[in-house]
Amino acid sequence: MKNGSHMAADLAKVVLASVALSVLAAPVVQAARLPKGFTEKSANVDGVKINYKIGGQGPAVVLLHGYTQTSHMWMPLMPLLATAHTVIAPDLRGAGGSERTQNGYDKKTMAKDIRGLVHQLGYEQVSVVGHDIGLMVAYAYAAQYPSEVTKVVLMDAFLPGVGDWKDVWLLRDLWHFHFYGETPLALVKGRERIYFEHFWNDFAADKTKSVPEADRQIYTAAYAQADGMRAGFQYFKTFEQDANDFAAFSVTKLNMPFLVLTGEKASGTFLIDQAKMVATNVSGTVVKNSGHWLMEEAPDQVVPAIVAFLN
Repeated sequence: MKNGSHMAADLAKVVLASVALSVLAAPVVQAARLPKGFTEKSANVDGVKINYKIGGQGPAVVLLHGYTQTSHMWMPLMPLLATAHTVIAPDLRGAGGSERTQNGYDKKTMAKDIRGLVHQLGYEQVSVVGHDIGLMVAYAYAAQYPSEVTKVVLMDAFLPGVGDWKDVWLLRDLWHFHFYGETPLALVKGRERIYFEHFWNDFAADKTKSVPEADRQIYTAAYAQADGMRAGFQYFKTFEQDANDFAAFSVTKLNMPFLVLTGEKASGTFLIDQAKMVATNVSGTVVKNSGHWLMEEAPDQVVPAIVAFLN
């Protein structure tokens, strides 16, 4: 019969083996390789670290991602634009490799982050492209600095504070705009993927053509970092302030060209109608058979449209 020390040693071996097996079984999240000619860097913008991808040469184009994603979402588009543009794809404040500040998540402030980055990189004139939360930042950029913005692309979501914005399709999920604080954070801790699956699956026209598995792993890992979910929730917590800011912005219509792309199974014509309330030169397309995730669900329609518009 084994003595206590031998039994303890055997138990330790079993525990170590179990840990090793669990580590081996865990999915390994591979960092995606950047397109040729692109690098990833970070900058201190007014005291806030902003991570960004950059490549290409020519007039600057800024690509702004939305919630549950990072600048990684633009990887298929980046090299196509880089043939004629300097492409800058930042992680928004609070996401990806950028700093998770305690506040500053209103879209007016987030647009100032991006402008500060653009100026640090030596550019003043830009075209801005935004999806989801990113489109709100793109509009706030154009509205605050209209003389510095050449073109604007808005992709599927809505503009808080403009028209009947509380009637938009996405507001069927009004609950998640108020899902922040200690209890929601406790509920999603360790379950980030489960929470994000709701958006990736339910906001798609066909969940099998939505955000791919490899990208889901990358985004989940990014938001599961310390303070990542709290920062993400702040994008929605500031909607009331955004609505006040955007209502004030909309009094003065913007004159630069706008391209608005929406999902037929998502916001439909709503965002196009909103854009016509804030700008004078709007071209809108409802992407057939697509939900909210335009870059993933309908790249064959969306990518050529963006490239043609910006070129």
